[in-house]
Amino acid sequence: MISKLDLYRIFNAVAEQNSFSKAAKQLHLSQPSISQSILQLEEELDTILFNRTSRGANLTSEGALLFDYTKQALTLLQNGEQKLIDFKNLDTGQITIGVADTLSRYFLLPHLETFHDLYPDIHFKIMNGTTFELSQLLKTGQLDLAICNFPIDDDQFEQIVCQEIHDIFVCGNEFAKKLPETLNVEDLPYYPLIILDDKSNSRQFLDQFLVKKRVQIEPEFELGSHELLLEFAKINLGIACVTKEFSLNYLSSQQLQEIKLTTPIPKRSIGIIYLKQVALSPAAQKLIDTLVSEIQKTE
Repeated sequence: MISKLDLYRIFNAVAEQNSFSKAAKQLHLSQPSISQSILQLEEELDTILFNRTSRGANLTSEGALLFDYTKQALTLLQNGEQKLIDFKNLDTGQITIGVADTLSRYFLLPHLETFHDLYPDIHFKIMNGTTFELSQLLKTGQLDLAICNFPIDDDQFEQIVCQEIHDIFVCGNEFAKKLPETLNVEDLPYYPLIILDDKSNSRQFLDQFLVKKRVQIEPEFELGSHELLLEFAKINLGIACVTKEFSLNYLSSQQLQEIKLTTPIPKRSIGIIYLKQVALSPAAQKLIDTLVSEIQKTE
């Protein structure tokens, strides 16, 4: 049974072509089928929509009034269908990503160029925060995905490990002269420490490591930025716990020196999380695939 929407599509084609036969050709239907459909619509609306003549079909006043609306409505539907196709083909769309400042600079940005080159019409909204804050934003639907420090103990999230990282202690060149060649973990409290604030996942990981070693620290400086850790250490204000992979420029240029510990801090990882129960958009899924692929190339 032909739907009301199909009747309006047929009506629209006849109105545009001023002809039943031309509309039939355009829609790949038989002319009797077109005629029957228009009759059905006229009966349902109790209105004559076309004046039939030997030269074609012309809209009546009532038909012209209806055509003004069907043309707009069908155009909107066509535009909606095209937008959906564009969305599926990644020709449009937006991805909202949660990421900490450090991970944005050292992890996301180096790999984002490839995705942007492939899909330049996908727009990004970036929201910054700690791992805990980003997790909450994901749960309230404000983010599509987040890039975080692991571990994350939450079964609601799908977790994709992307890169292993190592926490190390560093100091400036002058401060290094005050230190032994290898520093005991138990001696850390006797030095001015430069550490991230306790809201960060990185700090919590360090604290858990020190608790296992029965070491309690009272940092001289608690900062909210990895960059500040590096800068404070560089001017010899103390020893800072930083991520080695995000500090290579300082280490290779010898602005900072890595401090050897008798017991190295265990490695951890960073990666992507998103809600298991919420389907990713095609754009968000493609971004994850691209990031994982780019990371694998650099390994």
